Amino acid sequence: MRNVATGLKRSAMSMRRFDRLPPELRRWLHDAALPWSAASAQKLWARALRRAGGDAAAAQELLDRAQARALARDARDIWGPGHPAARISADGNPPNRPGPGPR
Repeated sequence: MRNVATGLKRSAMSMRRFDRLPPELRRWLHDAALPWSAASAQKLWARALRRAGGDAAAAQELLDRAQARALARDARDIWGPGHPAARISADGNPPNRPGPGPR
């Protein structure tokens, strides 16, 4: 039995798609807290890179913020709006948590 509860499909095709992602995005996904699919990560990366003017480091920060929002949304849905992880600060990080370290 698997110890991961996810609806993501696992196939050789999804691995090939992952392998074609930009190296900066693959590194970000390696440390990601959520099981992003290659397709959704690629869309988010393209949007973040456009917003960051092509700066990969700034785009990764935008991905960190997007992930923090997704985690806060999940926490609200699972544990309710009063849970500390259900709130995010203005910088996109959960309160009382340091931001991501250097990449």
